[in-house]
Amino acid sequence: MLRLCVKFLSILSLLVICSESSPLFAQEKDSITSAIPLHEVVVRADRLKRETIPVQVLSGETLKKLSVHSVADAVRYFSGVQVKDYGGIGGLKTVNIRSMGSHHVGVFYDGIELGNAQNGVVDLGRFSLDNMEAVTLYNGQKSALFQPAKDYASASAVYMQTRKPEFKEKKRYNLNLGLKSGSFHTINPSVLFEYKLSANVSASFSSEFLYTSGKYKFSYTKKNGYDTTEVRKNGDVRMFRTEAAFFGKIKSGEWRTKAYYYNSERGYPGASVREEPGKFKHQDRQWDDNFFVQGTFRKHFGGWYSLMLNGKYAYDYLHYLSDPRKDVTTMYVDNHYKQQETYASAAHLFSIFPWWSVSLSNDFQWNTLDADLVDFVYPNRYALFSALSTSIDFNRFKIQGSLLHTYVKDETLTAGANAGDKSVITPSLITSWQPFKREEFHLRAFYKRVFRMPTMNDLYYTFIGNKDLDPEYTNQYNIGTTYAKDFKQGFFNRLELQVDAYYNEVEDKIIAMPTSNQFRWTMLNLGYVEIRGMDAAIQGSFSLGKVNLSPRLSYTYQKAQDFTDAESQWYGGQIPYIPWHSGSIIVSGSYKSWYWNYSFIYTGERYEAVANIPENYAQPWYTHDLSLSKNFNFKPFEMSATAEVNNIFNQQYEVVQCYPMPGTNFKIKLNFIL
Repeated sequence: MLRLCVKFLSILSLLVICSESSPLFAQEKDSITSAIPLHEVVVRADRLKRETIPVQVLSGETLKKLSVHSVADAVRYFSGVQVKDYGGIGGLKTVNIRSMGSHHVGVFYDGIELGNAQNGVVDLGRFSLDNMEAVTLYNGQKSALFQPAKDYASASAVYMQTRKPEFKEKKRYNLNLGLKSGSFHTINPSVLFEYKLSANVSASFSSEFLYTSGKYKFSYTKKNGYDTTEVRKNGDVRMFRTEAAFFGKIKSGEWRTKAYYYNSERGYPGASVREEPGKFKHQDRQWDDNFFVQGTFRKHFGGWYSLMLNGKYAYDYLHYLSDPRKDVTTMYVDNHYKQQETYASAAHLFSIFPWWSVSLSNDFQWNTLDADLVDFVYPNRYALFSALSTSIDFNRFKIQGSLLHTYVKDETLTAGANAGDKSVITPSLITSWQPFKREEFHLRAFYKRVFRMPTMNDLYYTFIGNKDLDPEYTNQYNIGTTYAKDFKQGFFNRLELQVDAYYNEVEDKIIAMPTSNQFRWTMLNLGYVEIRGMDAAIQGSFSLGKVNLSPRLSYTYQKAQDFTDAESQWYGGQIPYIPWHSGSIIVSGSYKSWYWNYSFIYTGERYEAVANIPENYAQPWYTHDLSLSKNFNFKPFEMSATAEVNNIFNQQYEVVQCYPMPGTNFKIKLNFIL
């Protein structure tokens, strides 16, 4: 075994040396020994033994029954995740995984990454669950070979998989009309239409509209606690989303294309802090237009080679307005931003032996940013990602290694204003071992180093950006175990457990610091953070007669310390908004045509600033949500009705300081299926 490992490392090193003149590297495949890794698999049950990397999945009925509005709400139920929610309905929602920061989270939509070169953050609150089949969270990367190079570039990743058409018997179409209504004057109609064009080609059309006033009562803190009630204002949202997709099958392969359009206008309610107590007047407005078209092609050639091609074009427009004539506490801002992105990827998988596979993938991405800012430099970014990965699978023992080469070149309209070219190679190594042949018990470990290029805002935002910034780097170490068992007798059907302990480092963390003028900040490399933690998840399923229950429990412990300045009195303190303890519970059940879901989220004590002092202490918060649904069969169509009650006990809480969240609220959902 030692000789084989030495040979593996020698081959990998040789391939790296021989590939310096061309872009490097890639990774994915559900079963390494499979000869035809062609089709994406929509995971409907979490078979933990199949993943050599920590992964969490919400899919199918479990995802559908959750009392959530968006993907951001759904990922809160994963261990190791903190969602920053700036004000509930209309506020921005970003996700932070294992305390490494939102910029280190890759977000993928049907296998292709969603980009934001301007600020590097994707607002998960934009993405509805109406057409979503599964939401998957990976720490590190997918434990697979056949994937684009960019899939290796993030410290963690959220994959959103939309629904793929399925037709019963000789049926040629599916139609699902939905309507949601509830608190905050919410109205949310939707339509999903799927059509079978031929034996090998199908189409899908999905669209929805959402309006909500975003007005809800909240209590805020005065000197002696919560004793004053106000109404949250300027949190209204008007949103329209539509997407069309085509799916095709070819000999030993498949293809799919998708066009997506999103339009919204929203108010940002802002912080509940004002010069005059009781006057909450935030009037900030934002308009978004987002469009992209993307496609994927996969084909298997013989028993040894597979090809995957991805392509995408995206256009994003953002208009932000802050008018002091409506709110005297703000500065006047009326900015327009336009982004364009072109992306192309080719991944090659070589099955050399049944136990040895090698993958090479190359990605190209071009981004441009246009803004009506004074002295803006109008940057263009050209990036090449190359990944070389290999996997050895001895059935009960697996090892995967990859090298990612990232080359970034920025150009600006103003001479000399661009950051220098960056060329970096980052490795990863993943292992998995099944000690006992007949037991679904696995041990796993991985190491990964990640490079993050500063965003265009970090580098080029007028008066704030710093073109001399160094990139951020992270080192990730993880050891864990998974266990699963099927029960053939009794009321227990299956039990699954996974536990992971991890240690992360974030080097050259990019932070904003004030200069001599408090109104003018700049971006600096000052941060160094160490994160130690543990994630645990347990789930099962059991039956009592005709009653089926599926409980899921997740727990996270994190100690995330800031070691930026050794002379600071706050050196080694817990970084802001990271709780030591957090967790969630989901219990789904069914009886004949009745379905119910109970969910509980807990976020423990934390601090709201770098200074870990009583004035910055934040109390724990938790919410209870409950939903009940019933299916009706009225041939030739079906109907389902769902009633939801969220935050049942009306807890007053804040995810981010001074951004109060809604109390008790409800929603009614109706779906007509033909």
